[in-house]
Amino acid sequence: QVQLVESGGGSVQPGGSLRLSCTASGNVVKRYNMNWYRFPPGKEREFVAKITNGGTTDYDMSVRGRFTIARDVAKNTVYLQMNDLKPEDTAVYRCNCANNGGDWGPGTQVIVSS
Repeated sequence: QVQLVESGGGSVQPGGSLRLSCTASGNVVKRYNMNWYRFPPGKEREFVAKITNGGTTDYDMSVRGRFTIARDVAKNTVYLQMNDLKPEDTAVYRCNCANNGGDWGPGTQVIVSS
């Protein structure tokens, strides 16, 4: 099993920016696809972004053009740069590793409000 820990969440005003980090326990970022999901309060889980083990990225249309997913293989870390944040981006953001177990981190809270 892979252990994942997210960080970088916080409270920002609409239009603000945050950079989330997801650090894995082992050398898995270059081996597996890595995903960011979010859990808005009272809503179903939402896909946010994905980066494959080959470096290809994909985004949900709701964040495309505002969010950027990246990785640092040496640091075994995946990042999510979030710009032009909107109130509907408020959620707990969790990192997922697409290994056999589909492991998750505990999440980091993002609150966007005026």
